[in-house]
Amino acid sequence: MAATVVYWFRQDLRLADNPALLKAVALGSVLPIYILDDETAGCWKMGGASRWWLHQSLTELDRSLYGRLNVYRGRAEELLPQIVEKIAATAVCWNRCYEPWRIERDSIIKTRLTELGCPVYSNNGSLLWEPWQVLKKQGGPYKVFTPYYRKGCLSQPPPRAPLAAPAELELADPDDNCLSLAELGLLDGYPWHDKLTTCWSPGEVGGWRRLTAFLEQGLAGYREGRDFPAREHVSKLSPSLHFGELSPHQVWHAATAGALRQNLADDLDHFHSELAWREFSYYLLYHFPHLPDANFQPKFDRFPWQSEREPLSAWQQGLTGYPIVDAGMRELWQTGFMHNRVRMIVASFLVKNQLQHWHDGERWFWDCLLDADLASNSASWQWVAGCGADAAPYFRIFNPVSQGQRFDADGRYVRRFVPELARLPDRYLHSPWEAPASVLTQAGVVLGENYPQPFVDLKASRQRALDAYAAVKSV
Repeated sequence: MAATVVYWFRQDLRLADNPALLKAVALGSVLPIYILDDETAGCWKMGGASRWWLHQSLTELDRSLYGRLNVYRGRAEELLPQIVEKIAATAVCWNRCYEPWRIERDSIIKTRLTELGCPVYSNNGSLLWEPWQVLKKQGGPYKVFTPYYRKGCLSQPPPRAPLAAPAELELADPDDNCLSLAELGLLDGYPWHDKLTTCWSPGEVGGWRRLTAFLEQGLAGYREGRDFPAREHVSKLSPSLHFGELSPHQVWHAATAGALRQNLADDLDHFHSELAWREFSYYLLYHFPHLPDANFQPKFDRFPWQSEREPLSAWQQGLTGYPIVDAGMRELWQTGFMHNRVRMIVASFLVKNQLQHWHDGERWFWDCLLDADLASNSASWQWVAGCGADAAPYFRIFNPVSQGQRFDADGRYVRRFVPELARLPDRYLHSPWEAPASVLTQAGVVLGENYPQPFVDLKASRQRALDAYAAVKSV
């Protein structure tokens, strides 16, 4: 009988540039599986928006596998040994994951399978540099991005070239005990499908189309343009990278080739550094596994976060009275995505102007973001809050009015997501409370009725935050 190898799809939902899949193909006939392991994930099981994306991506992956993807739901450490024993698998292959709960679980699984006489082969399919490979000269991990990337990563061998998809993929007979995609229940709960279907095309093919469009339309001018939310200079590849429909190696090398064709060395350097920020987040999570839950800087355990829920609710609903903040929060709710510049603005407003705990923002993003990624989400929230590695200086508090005026001067972004302000002149769009009564009337804006008054005073809340941070820093 031909050897049967279990290939476990995880955060690598693609056929191309998949080193563990190539290993499985080389070993025998492949049984491709996916396990929805909410139980082991615990409080970090996928949020609603991510589950919608996963359903679509698995659907596309199943098509590329001729309808022979085997899906399961439950604890992977229980299911995998059962599958291996049932089909007498000769090996199991997977690409590594780096979340703390996955590392612990995978170690248990590898031990159990080895005890069954089934070897396990794991590969790196989702990072450009393994976290344990990039260390300071004196040993230990970097805690600041620039030396991590410029001295650490770029001194390593360059990212390998992407690998081709298997030329031939012999698939084993399906397991009659697996579930249908519908039975995974990924679309249960809030109907994200109703609003996201028109915005996104999940899957390996959709990821390539988005990458190609970005390289043709967005890479030129990326260095400056990426800060303007109404422009097409961000790649929006983060969901595809998170679910592994594209690998960072594919993106890195495709961008390099595109930049060479267009003579865009400066734009390419900045785009590569953004990919490296993703790497840095995983690096921090690997070396500091409590990153999602605990302040990276313990002195922030004394920070006087506020406990009122009304500010958090106003922020979640996009009803703070600050248009660029509200536009960002509504973009998130309507599309499952938020522009990176706006993410920093809304996060700063929550943790500094409203003094709400970064955990609250982290959790809301976790449920609403299509690209909800434990490493990037937790590292970014800690960065903005000032308590993380390479954190923003505590005195850096984004002013939502000046940020809106600078990066959305013509109001295209705000008018799209806050249409009740669409008729306001540009001069008052980012601070409608400053508009004369006649201008508000002509624009159909009634502050406090169809658009809220500012939830907090920017000057007073800024000083309150500075005082709180200064007290923590002085201890």
